[in-house]
Amino acid sequence: MLMIRLARFGAKKKPFYRVVVIEKERARNGRALEVVGHYNPLATPPVVNLKHDRITHWTKNGAAMSDTVQRLVEKNPAAPATA
Repeated sequence: MLMIRLARFGAKKKPFYRVVVIEKERARNGRALEVVGHYNPLATPPVVNLKHDRITHWTKNGAAMSDTVQRLVEKNPAAPATA
């Protein structure tokens, strides 16, 4: 089963996260299928960059989001398309 979850990067006490699509059984920082965003909780305000089109693509193909990623997606909706 595929999951969309956070992978931790950065130095000790300075976390930086990538939002990745990965097999559920793999390690937290294992090889991901695709990086679909970034999250920096230490910035003021916290910085969240998400590729909403790719997240939608993976969820339609059966990937489940972790609780934290679900919360990040809900708090940072996709910008409306400009014509």
